[in-house]
Amino acid sequence: MSITQRIDQRQTQALVMTPQLQQAIKLLQMSNMELGDFVEQEIEKNPLLERAEAGDDVLSNDQSPQELEVFTPPSAEPAPLSGADNENTTQNAGSDEDPWASDGYTAEDRFANTGSGGSFDDDEFSAAQNIAEKPSLRAHLLEQINVDFNDPADRMIASALVEMLDEAGYLPVDLDLVRAQLGATPEHFESIIARLQRFDPCGIFARSLHECLALQLCEKDRLDPAMGILLQNLDFLARRDNAALMRLCNVDAEDLSGMIAEIRQLNPKPAMSFVSDVAPPIVPDVMLRPQQGGGWHVELNTETLPRVLANERYYAQIQSSTSKKADKDYIADHWQHANWLVKALHQRATTILKVAGEIVRQQDAFFINGVHHLKPLILKDIAQLVDMHESTVSRVTQHKYIATPRGMFELKYFFTTALGRSDGGADMSSEAVRARIRTMIENEKPTAILSDDHLSMMLRGEGIDVARRTVAKYREAMRIPTSAHRRRDKR
Repeated sequence: MSITQRIDQRQTQALVMTPQLQQAIKLLQMSNMELGDFVEQEIEKNPLLERAEAGDDVLSNDQSPQELEVFTPPSAEPAPLSGADNENTTQNAGSDEDPWASDGYTAEDRFANTGSGGSFDDDEFSAAQNIAEKPSLRAHLLEQINVDFNDPADRMIASALVEMLDEAGYLPVDLDLVRAQLGATPEHFESIIARLQRFDPCGIFARSLHECLALQLCEKDRLDPAMGILLQNLDFLARRDNAALMRLCNVDAEDLSGMIAEIRQLNPKPAMSFVSDVAPPIVPDVMLRPQQGGGWHVELNTETLPRVLANERYYAQIQSSTSKKADKDYIADHWQHANWLVKALHQRATTILKVAGEIVRQQDAFFINGVHHLKPLILKDIAQLVDMHESTVSRVTQHKYIATPRGMFELKYFFTTALGRSDGGADMSSEAVRARIRTMIENEKPTAILSDDHLSMMLRGEGIDVARRTVAKYREAMRIPTSAHRRRDKR
C-alpha cells in the first residue's frame, strides 16, 4: 500500500465561540451590581451608547419582561418562620458564627465561642463605629513605625512585616524565607518583631494565639507561671477539662475560674478592631411576593437593572458627516456593538426571570412552609423544564439572589441532592434533612443528649434513610459540637 498526500473537501458543523458569544456568557454570570459596573465602562468607551431615562422610547433592555406570575395549586397559609428557616437565609446581619471555625488556626484556638467581634465577651462590637473612628490598621502601624524606628533598614523590615499580617493581626509562623530576602540575621529579625509586638493594638504581630494572649497578659502584668501553663494547654480549655488544668497549673477551682475569666477578657484577633474594608450588602436580583388567592409574583429588581440605549439619531448624524472609510468602519463597529449589548441585556433579563420563575414553581412548598419542605432539585431538572442547556442554568443561578418572604437566598441554594426514604415516600432534600437534624438537637434534653447514632436511628424511624457518617458530616457543616461537648455545655 502506497502512502500519498491528497486534498479533500469536507463539510462539518462546529460551535465557534465568537468574542460576542463569550461576552454574552460572561454577562449571564454577572450579578446586577457587577453588570452595572460593566455597562458604565461600555458607555464610557462607546459614544453611541447612552443610559436610558424614564420615558425613553428606545430598544433597550427596559423592554425585556421584568415580572412574571407563577401560579401554583392552592395551598395553606404560609407557616411562621422557624429558627431552622432563619438559619438558612443568606443575608443575616449580626451573625453569631464561631470566628475560630474558618480562620486557619489549630484546634487549640477553639476554646471559646467569641461572637463576631474582636473580644471574647464584647457582644456590642460595631465594625461601622470603628470604621468611622479609626484609621486603617496599616496606616496606624506605619505611623508608629515612623516614630519608633530611626534606622532606615529597620524601618524597611518593619514595614515589610506589616504587609504580612493576616486579617486577625497575626504573622506567619515560618518567616525564614522573608528574613533571608530582607538580609537580616535571626537575632536582628527577632529583635524587630519584639519591638513591633509592643505596638498598639496589644497582641499584634503575634505568631500564634498563645503568643497573642501572652503579649496582652504581659502588658497587664498578669503573665505568671500558672497563667503561662494555662496558655500552653489551651486544648484542655477547649475540651473544658478543668481537672487536668487545675493539676497542671497547680491551682484550685476558684483560681482557675478567675484565670479563665481573665483570658476571656482578652482580644484573640487584635486587628479586627481596625476594619479597612466592608463587604457590600447583598442586593437581590429577583424579588418574590405572594399573590392574593395563591401563586407568586416574580420580578426583576429594576433598581439595579442597567437600562441602556443605542442612540440611532447620533449614529445617523456622525455617519453622514464622515467621509473616510476608516472612520465609517469605526462608527459601524461601535454601532453594531451597541445594538448587540442592548439585545444581550434583553436576553439576560429574560433568561434570569424564566429560570427564577421555574425555581419558584418547583419550590412552592418551601416558600409556604419552610426549609423542611425543600424539594430535591438539580440543574438538569430546571434545564429541561425551561428548555435550556444545563450550563446556562448554572450560570444564571451563580451569584444571583432572590428576596423572598422567608429571607434572601442565592438561587443555587434551591438545588440540593436527594436522600431516599425507606417508607416509600418522596425523596427529601439534603437541606431539609440538615434542618431536621438541627431541630432535633435544639430540642434534646440535657439529660438525654443525642449522639450521631441516635440521630440516625431517629431519622430512620421517620422514614429518612441516613447513615451515621452522613449525620456527622451534616452536623459538622452546621458547626454543631459533638454530643460529648454538648453534654458538658448543657451540664
